[in-house]
Amino acid sequence: MDVRRLELLRELADRGSVAAVAAATHRTPSAVSQQLKVLEREAGVPLTERVGRGIQLTGAGEALAATARQIATAIEAAEALWSEFTKLPQGTVSLSTFPTAGQMLLPGLLTMLDDEPGLEVVVTDHDLDRPDFASLTPDYDIVLADSQGIPEHWTRDGLRAVTLMTEPFDIAMPLGHRLSDRAVLKPADLVTEQWIGAPVGYPYDKVLDGLAAATGRAPRVVQRIMDNLLVERLVAAGIGLAILPRYTTRIHDSGIVTRPITGIPAERQITALLRSDRAERPSVRRVIELLEIEGRRVSARYAHPAHRR
Repeated sequence: MDVRRLELLRELADRGSVAAVAAATHRTPSAVSQQLKVLEREAGVPLTERVGRGIQLTGAGEALAATARQIATAIEAAEALWSEFTKLPQGTVSLSTFPTAGQMLLPGLLTMLDDEPGLEVVVTDHDLDRPDFASLTPDYDIVLADSQGIPEHWTRDGLRAVTLMTEPFDIAMPLGHRLSDRAVLKPADLVTEQWIGAPVGYPYDKVLDGLAAATGRAPRVVQRIMDNLLVERLVAAGIGLAILPRYTTRIHDSGIVTRPITGIPAERQITALLRSDRAERPSVRRVIELLEIEGRRVSARYAHPAHRR
């Protein structure tokens, strides 16, 4: 059935006469009547009946007119949605970050917003006592999270996970340590060391699990600390070695050196988590795009020889 003829039937139901429909749609009464007869042939049942000098809808006509209203509503909703998608993204986007992701991504993101009129990002920082970033997604449009790989539950229950960048991990040790003259470390080099570990289940801690699997010997963890700055100070004091992120570890004047490790997985993914419905919002989609751009910039900047250790 032609949508335009259905709209005429709806108008007849609302306006009550062919003459009123003709005036509203800028047609002649005979043109309206002709289109309604075509629609009736398409429907295969009578849609109108004579009443005195006018006409009224039959039961089938009323049902089809109701359907025409639903179609018109759906078309209006689609046009409104399309308009939202084609205009400049605007509005406020709430974003949760953990400290090191914020250090890497937020300065560039917030700077780029200067060129996005009407788009605002409101940031809240969280340092969770357990790596359950998905629990924050009901309260924020975008949640920045880190992990080794993408946990299965991050893609269930209507969640989306967008990987923004990958950051390598290094072994941090005090200046003058016996291993500091080596360019790259192997798991066997670290068997006798003691460690400042992260909370169990965090990406840093999983590197120590990989170290145990590679050497057949569990690392000796003397402390478990969540704050990386405190970890750096303990490493500098000679309390133990640590797994630390390459791009955000403060090696200058901190009393530590860092070296890459080979033979085990030693990196993390920085990921944006969000609900699927929020992912369709133009404002949220634009912020995700900007985060992806900044993630590529950060990775490229630290891949430059001047930043290699």
